[in-house]
Amino acid sequence: MLTLYHAPRSRSSRIVWLLEEIGAPYQIETVSIRRGDGSGARDPRNPHPDGKVPALVHDGRLVTESAAICLHLSDAFPAAKLGPPIGDPQRGDYLGWLFWYAGVVEPVVVSHWKGATKTDPAEATAYEQMCARLRGALERGPYLLGDAFSTADVLVASVFQWGRQLMPAGALFDDYVARLAARPAFQRAAAEDGEPG
Repeated sequence: MLTLYHAPRSRSSRIVWLLEEIGAPYQIETVSIRRGDGSGARDPRNPHPDGKVPALVHDGRLVTESAAICLHLSDAFPAAKLGPPIGDPQRGDYLGWLFWYAGVVEPVVVSHWKGATKTDPAEATAYEQMCARLRGALERGPYLLGDAFSTADVLVASVFQWGRQLMPAGALFDDYVARLAARPAFQRAAAEDGEPG
């Protein structure tokens, strides 16, 4: 059994999308969270140790943090072909994208959102490097792993979905976002999340 503790229009929205891509039965427990604007509150029903989302319970075991959940689900449901298995030549690239997202993309995007990339040369360089790495991958694309859509795309595309203005501009990126938004699983997840597809 898969149970996702989810707050609509949050980081857990991407896990709804991923669960739709997998196609295994799952249930959603909608919980409240403390939002960035100060609204909301921690929900005592949420098993995440910090009261955040996503939190996934799979057969009684808790998994938290988006990249970890993506890796867990791609390994637990290999038939969905959403991540190269251990031993596959692309496994290293796949793991790199997942953890680069968590360790680089989110911090750099938050820094950019706060305006630090306009005042701090090191932050500006980090942002430019992030954009260049994404550009290079998508020029080889159509997905981060080349021809294979993966959970790495779910993670990276989710930033474009909630903060398009914070990510690199241009047709290459717009086409990537449109390609992923056209996926039936994304459309189902957007409807589940209460957002237009």
